[in-house]
Amino acid sequence: MVVGESGLGKSTLINSLFLGDLYKNRKISDVQDRIEKTTTIEKKTMEIEERGVKLRLTIVDTPGFGDAINCEDSWRVCSAYVDEQFRQYFTDESGLNRRHMQDNRVHCCLYFVPPWAHSLRQVDLEMMRRLHRKVNIVVVIAKADSLTAAEVKRLKTRILNDLDEYQIQVYQFPECDSDEDEEFKQQDRELKAAAPFAVVASDTVLEIGGKRVRGRQYPWGIVDVENPRHSDFTKLRTMLISTHMQDLKDVTQDVHYENFRAQCISQISQHAMRERGKLKRDSMGNNTDVVFTDTDRLLLQKDEEIRRMQDMLTQMQQKLKASDKKHDSIIDV
Repeated sequence: MVVGESGLGKSTLINSLFLGDLYKNRKISDVQDRIEKTTTIEKKTMEIEERGVKLRLTIVDTPGFGDAINCEDSWRVCSAYVDEQFRQYFTDESGLNRRHMQDNRVHCCLYFVPPWAHSLRQVDLEMMRRLHRKVNIVVVIAKADSLTAAEVKRLKTRILNDLDEYQIQVYQFPECDSDEDEEFKQQDRELKAAAPFAVVASDTVLEIGGKRVRGRQYPWGIVDVENPRHSDFTKLRTMLISTHMQDLKDVTQDVHYENFRAQCISQISQHAMRERGKLKRDSMGNNTDVVFTDTDRLLLQKDEEIRRMQDMLTQMQQKLKASDKKHDSIIDV
């Protein structure tokens, strides 16, 4: 999922990340249309190939987010869409035919922060606060070529401070296995230190010293999108497609979806208990000699199982928070 106000280069970044053109038929709305603009959902699917492996990628765009004069409800459409995908997966998982289940859950949310903001704005905080327990949030500073290196570093620090102050849990990189080679460990340290990612995107191919690169031409020089001194674009692409794709899916399955699933089971169980109690009261009103079965005990056991699942989820979230505090010193470098 890609979230951010218009004009931050979201479409250009997606095209650059996955080497496609997903938005060639998009129409730009005029100012009058944006006065009462509401957030909508657009899904686009494409196939990419990474290291010989073909992947089906779904991009969920949110045009209209943050464009209206009143943006207080912009988060609702995004949150409802994430819940709907969880609900559909839960329904399919509970059915009889689970062989051909499609996983349309949102595994990652790229949240774009404008470079002219001095820190996270109220609309940013509200959106992330509503989503951070449902999806893996990766914060992206858009159009980083409009900032100096010192300004990028200062903005990153302020964003991290805001996330900590308002207790918003963004995606946390897992620890490397001890048997990984030193090159991979170094790459992992660089990814952790780069978050939130300050990126520059471009669809234009330029020639620098006989080499063709994607970049932006300015009077003072050329910004190379894939140059790590100019942008965190390469790090973001590596994280999304190569090194952490599976972990994003695992966190969605083991934490966010399990949390949603436990809530659904709890609601179903509570509803069944209420219906059972109602039937018991009706039966007692009609016949005082009613003999009850063991169903009540089974329902109580199910409630106890749900409570254990919720305790496990709470422990996992506490471990994630502890891991976040443990790696703050690495991220702040």
